[in-house]
Amino acid sequence: MQRSTVVLLATAAVLVPWVAAAPSSHAAAARTFYVAPSGNDGAAGTLAAPWASIAHAQSVAAAGDTVYFRGGTYAYTRANSACSSQTARVDAITLNKSGASGSPIRYWAYAGERPVFDFSRMTDNCRIKGFDVTGAWIHLKGLEVTGVRQNNNLNHESWGVWVSGSNNTFELINAHHNMGPGLFIQDGGGNLVLNSDAHDNYDSMTSNGAGESADGFGAHISAGHPGNVFRGCRAWNNSDDGFDLINAFSSVTIESSWAWHNGYVPGTNTSAGNGNGFKAGGYGGGYVSNGVKHTVRTSVAFSNRSAGFYANHHTLANDYFNNTSYNNHPDYNMLGVNSSGAAVGLGNLRNNIAYAGSLTSNMTGTSAANNSWNLSVSMSDAQFRSVATTGWDAARQSGGGLPVLSSLHLAANSTLIDKGVNVGLPYTGPAPDLGAFES
Repeated sequence: MQRSTVVLLATAAVLVPWVAAAPSSHAAAARTFYVAPSGNDGAAGTLAAPWASIAHAQSVAAAGDTVYFRGGTYAYTRANSACSSQTARVDAITLNKSGASGSPIRYWAYAGERPVFDFSRMTDNCRIKGFDVTGAWIHLKGLEVTGVRQNNNLNHESWGVWVSGSNNTFELINAHHNMGPGLFIQDGGGNLVLNSDAHDNYDSMTSNGAGESADGFGAHISAGHPGNVFRGCRAWNNSDDGFDLINAFSSVTIESSWAWHNGYVPGTNTSAGNGNGFKAGGYGGGYVSNGVKHTVRTSVAFSNRSAGFYANHHTLANDYFNNTSYNNHPDYNMLGVNSSGAAVGLGNLRNNIAYAGSLTSNMTGTSAANNSWNLSVSMSDAQFRSVATTGWDAARQSGGGLPVLSSLHLAANSTLIDKGVNVGLPYTGPAPDLGAFES
């Protein structure tokens, strides 16, 4: 079993604070364990005598159990298996033991503390997964994932968190400065990514070009695995896209999420990868007969290098409801492909806002109504309480929700209020407002 090097935490202020009590309801035999950077895997796993590694915790934990991680840095120097070749995939952490429905295995941050899983010291000469989650009914909460490396230029991305199991929850994950996507669902259904952040990920050594594969979040799942959801998530300063659903053959929902300043080398305005806020599908540019519909709703994209919301040659119409796109290029690009391989516009768009940048492209053929660009409304800054693009990375609310901002919320006298149509989302007044934020 790998014994990782462990050092105490000495990193910047956390972007994802979280304070919570222990779970209120477990199975009768549920147990609680503790892990700390200064722990010992030969200890009892108690608060006073914690273990040192998540690998040992998994070997003991069962369905319904909770493992709390104390604040500090858990620094990994090598994978738990050797690279069989320079293009092989290895894991630093493999979570392959499953919980059960209603009794997940919980790997949670200790209340008010910040456990950081740092993979920047790994020297494995192949593709690296920080966390490889193959089990089911696992709940990760409040963990920071950083530094996953590429150690040669023969591959595409490495990954912060790679998921192929089902019915897992990833809550308050902060995945940043990885050389690949922050959190990537390769397979499995019923996974929930909740109130999580992915930012400043940059794949400088990717074989098809620097910056081309480091998305914030991705879901590229096979057929037969529905129910994957991203909710309350933020993706910013990633070198490729904020959210990427290319090659997803099972439906995915993205809701109440934000994406900004993607497509640049992090910390600069130097162009890198594709740079879309929400890339909602596609299968490599060609037509497939078994494509599926995705849904993107109540979400915000701004200041991305390319589109705010992009259909990416998808093969059928996705649903885009009550989104706000500001200063993207364009705000909505509905480029699809039909069964003959011809480019067409595909998408069902209702109650969306496009403002600044260039507004739309490839709209011919879409079903678009009650959006800001096809209503008799005049768009200006005055429609909003603010159009500020700073502060979106502020600390989350105490329960993990997105910060409360005024930017891109409708002004009290906005003519976009009550201009929408009912698409099954909650609203007040006689009709829904346009955009991501109901007045």
